[in-house]
Amino acid sequence: MDLAVLGINHTTAVLELRERLAIAPEKMADALQAACRQAGLEELVILSTCNRTELFFICAQGQSDAGQRSALQWLAQFQDVAAPEIESSCYLHNDEAAMRHMIEVASGLDSMVLGEPQILGQMKSALAVAEATGTVGPRLKRIFQSVFSTAKKVRTDTTIGENPVSVAYAAVVLAGRIFTDLANTSALLVGAGETIELVTRHLAEQRVSRIVVANRTLERARELAGRFGAEAVLFADIPVRLAEADIVITSTASQLPILGKGTVERALKLRKHRPILMVDIAVPRDIEPEVGGLNDVYLYSIDDLHRMVDDNLRNRQHETRHASRIVQEGVAAYTHKMRSLQALDSVKELRTRAEALRDAETARALRALARGEKPEQVVSTLARKLTNKLIHSPSIEMKRASAEGRDEALKVARELLGLNDSPDE
Repeated sequence: MDLAVLGINHTTAVLELRERLAIAPEKMADALQAACRQAGLEELVILSTCNRTELFFICAQGQSDAGQRSALQWLAQFQDVAAPEIESSCYLHNDEAAMRHMIEVASGLDSMVLGEPQILGQMKSALAVAEATGTVGPRLKRIFQSVFSTAKKVRTDTTIGENPVSVAYAAVVLAGRIFTDLANTSALLVGAGETIELVTRHLAEQRVSRIVVANRTLERARELAGRFGAEAVLFADIPVRLAEADIVITSTASQLPILGKGTVERALKLRKHRPILMVDIAVPRDIEPEVGGLNDVYLYSIDDLHRMVDDNLRNRQHETRHASRIVQEGVAAYTHKMRSLQALDSVKELRTRAEALRDAETARALRALARGEKPEQVVSTLARKLTNKLIHSPSIEMKRASAEGRDEALKVARELLGLNDSPDE
């Protein structure tokens, strides 16, 4: 196959090294061309995300090891990182092991968050960039098509990516269970840190009709809200905005509760007791526990979400066994297909030689007929000579294998020539 993979990820390299080896999107085309040129790679795709930088490439036949060494030296030079530093943190895979790794990456089986779906889109984008740059040929394209097909089967035949395994996503899934159509809901998000940013992203993907981000400083709230078409307000505006919110998710660093029972009671009256989902992801808590005792309020804490996430993680880990079988089947199917294709050249050569012998003997037979020789004798001579010439080379090689004691070669020859079958077959 001559496929090779060189890479680092979150399990093999510290964050600082991953940052230094990450290739910026605007440099990717130059990187692809430089790597092929300087490392002598025939085809190449580079995947670079926050958690991994990987090179998927085709080497000259039988040159996988040399290609990997050249690729490592190129990466070190291109990113100005000492080669030994990369070597101590990288992994190298060839052929079937390389393809297995690619499928596991595309399926989310090799991700920091098991089963996360974003990586498949990132791999497809990496392939598209390499195609546009001209570093992808027919072999690597076939491999990626098979990788994506198997990864899709992992997604559809297992539940590995169905349940949330992050607190932020769990909060949004919880909202989807309480409100049948999130597109008709409004959300109030309290805080502007990383968790609320992820929540905002997930809610925007679910097309929540209105998102309001409340923060202690308006500048940070505006910065976050602006990226997702949301509205920014201050903490002081929360009591008013609370009455408009179907979903409230909080995650601040406050040492005291942001929302008390009285504030929520007043909002419920204004809402005419339409229910509110409240999810408190903060530690210490942003919402007074007494709020959970109010009618029409569904209050969940960080512990509730963690239990949900832990259960889902166990489910995903259970599904990895099924997913691993699908990955192995995908690798085996592609390997079988490639081996069959590799035999085509030999089959074509065998057919060409046989047809050349046939044509030569047919021409001799036609000349004999033209001289007036008996048709029966001409046909008999044609059949004998054609038979002798077709079996001459196999006969010589089988005799040599037998004389040299190469019993396995003789056994394979018998199988290839169909000598193990009965004459009728």
